[in-house]
Formats: sequence, C-alpha cells, structure tokens
Amino acid sequence: MSDVQAQKPSVSLFYNPRVRGFLYQAVLIAIVVFLGYEAVVNASTNMRARGIPTDFAFWDRVASFDINQSLIDYSAASTYGRAFFVGLWNTLLVAAIGVVLATFLGFFVGVARLSQNWVVAKLATIYVEVMRNTPLLLQLLFIYNAVLTPLPNPRNSLSLGAGVYLNNRGLVVPDPQFAPGAGFIPLAAAVGLVLALAFRFYARRTQAKTGRIYPVGWISAALILGLPLIAYVAAGAPVSFVTPVLRGFNFQGGIRVLPEFVALLIGLVIYTAAFIAEIVRAGILSVSHGQTEAALSLGLTRAQNLKLVVTPQAMRVIIPPLTNQYLALTKNSSLAVFVGYPDLVQVFAGTVLNQTGAAVQVIAITMAVYLVISLVTAAIMNIYNRRNALVER
Repeated sequence: MSDVQAQKPSVSLFYNPRVRGFLYQAVLIAIVVFLGYEAVVNASTNMRARGIPTDFAFWDRVASFDINQSLIDYSAASTYGRAFFVGLWNTLLVAAIGVVLATFLGFFVGVARLSQNWVVAKLATIYVEVMRNTPLLLQLLFIYNAVLTPLPNPRNSLSLGAGVYLNNRGLVVPDPQFAPGAGFIPLAAAVGLVLALAFRFYARRTQAKTGRIYPVGWISAALILGLPLIAYVAAGAPVSFVTPVLRGFNFQGGIRVLPEFVALLIGLVIYTAAFIAEIVRAGILSVSHGQTEAALSLGLTRAQNLKLVVTPQAMRVIIPPLTNQYLALTKNSSLAVFVGYPDLVQVFAGTVLNQTGAAVQVIAITMAVYLVISLVTAAIMNIYNRRNALVER
C-alpha cells in the first residue's frame, strides 16, 4: 500500500499539463540544437575536404575589381570588406529613395481611384491593375531595355534645362561645390525642422483646447525652407554648381546618375506604389461615410474632410500593411543584379562570392543584413503605428 502511494506523486507529476509542456519543449529544443550542430559540423567537414574557406579571412583581402557607383571611397585596391559597405550603401540608397517616392505616388493613386472624375478614377485603376499583375522583374527589364537603353548617345543628349542632360549613359546633373560656411545651411534646415515640429505640437494642442486652426503646413514650409535660404544668403552664397560640358564623346564635370539606378528605382517605385494605392483606398473606405457627411455638414470642404477627418482615421488601417510594402521594396531591390546596378547582392553575394568561394559566409552575412534592415524598418513603423492607434478610455 505504501509503495502504491509513493508512486502516485510521480505519476500525477507526469500527467501535469505544465510539466509535460515543459518536457516536450525541452526535448524539441534539444533536437533542434542537435540537428543544427550536426549541420554545422557536416558543412565544415565537407567544405574543408573540398578546399572551400570556412573563416572570414577574405574580408581584409584586396578585392581587385571596380564598382561603377560608390557613395564612399573605393578602388580596385580596396578590400572585400570595403566592397561590402559599397554594396550596402547602394542598397540603402535605392531603398530609402524608393520608399519615399512610392509612398507619395501610392497615396496619390489611391486617392485618385476614389475620385468622382470618371477618367481619373479609371486611369488610376488601369495603372494599379497593370502594375500589380505583371512580374516586377519583367517591368525592370522593360524599363531598362525598352526605355533607357534606346536613349541617344551623349552627343545627342536630351537637355532637360538647368544643366541637366539625359542620355544612354545616364542622367547628368550639375555638381554642387561647397565653400566655407556651407555647413550652416544644413544646420539651419535642422533648426527649421525642429521648430516646425514644435509649432505643429503647439497648434494641435491649441486646436484641441480652443478650436483655433493654424496654417501648420505653410508655417512649417516657411521654417524648413526659409531658414536654410536665410543662412545661404547670410553666408555669402557658399554653394555653387559645376555645370556638365560636352567634350568629345562624353560630358566633363557634373554628377552622372547611372541608368541602372534609374531603371531599378523607377521599377521599384511604380510597382510598390500600385500595392500602396490599394492599401490607401481600403483605408479610406474603412472610414464610415457618416464621418464625411458630418464633416461636410459642419462646413468643411472635401479637401479639409480628407485631410482632417478621413486620413487620420484611415492611417490606423493603412500603416500595418504599408509596413509590409516597405519591407518588400527593400528586399525586391535585390533584383538589381538583373539590370547591373551594384547593390549588396550584385557586389557581395555575386562578385565577392565568386572570387573568394566563401559561399556560406557571404550568403549568411547578406541574409543577416536584410534581416536587420527589415527589423529596423518594422520597429520604426510599429512605433509610428502605436502613436496612431486608438487609446481605450
């Protein structure tokens, strides 16, 4: 009898759901760790047997290849590590500009789809359906081969005015030159931005208390643009531009924007904007029509209704799927390899991998970079989303 009673606690302990759950999870973790360890050991053994490098010694070796676009100092004598940062900055450049442009275009098209003008609404619908239902890679190849490649040679460049020229070698724009005192201009812009944000906060609090509405947009624009202009004049115009000049078969001076960059940027923007447009349209339609009727009955114009009533409520629906589109645009920039733009994948996961043979290390670093970019983007958007979320009283 005493033996049976002694066994009961252990039996009841095994049938405890919490204990069994902990035991199953521990076993699962052990299995995953074991499989991961075996995979790493097996891969290392096979790589050594085939003479494939298993370390990161290649990082400090000389790259011995050129990159046609670099935001930092780079030459063929630079290291593979330097080439990695060149590709990373090129990826961040096209992703950052693409996110901004796709957002503006997507919001414009999304609102246009709900326009009462039949022609505008139908044109926006055609754009969205065509862009969303054709592969991005085909759009990139079409833009690069059918739009940019047939452009004239430098001698017959298209003049866009203000010293800007377009040809099959890219877009040539004036090169800014900065004299002493030019540093006050970005400083003034930063001060203007801070003052604009402070005034916006003050205007919102005043409106909530008294109902008085300030022209926040105009005053913010005056601060952000006016202060740098004042600094520019006060510093004696420290910024000048070197206009490109055609000499021989090419332009001398100025800055050349690669056609590969233009093709990739245009493709990413128009493709992603089509999805953003549908997100914006769904967000606006999620707001009850009674809100619009109430706003119009109070004397607000349709523009004021869209800005002050509909959009703030629609943003709570728009932001989560909008974050997904930002992440998709950044990851889709890896298609740059098909148009020859030197992004991270083309430079590091392409050229560096082929020259060093360190496939596992290179691919692991590339995946980690895109993971970090995605997590940072998602974190920023989640913070903004929490600021716009409804607060339960």
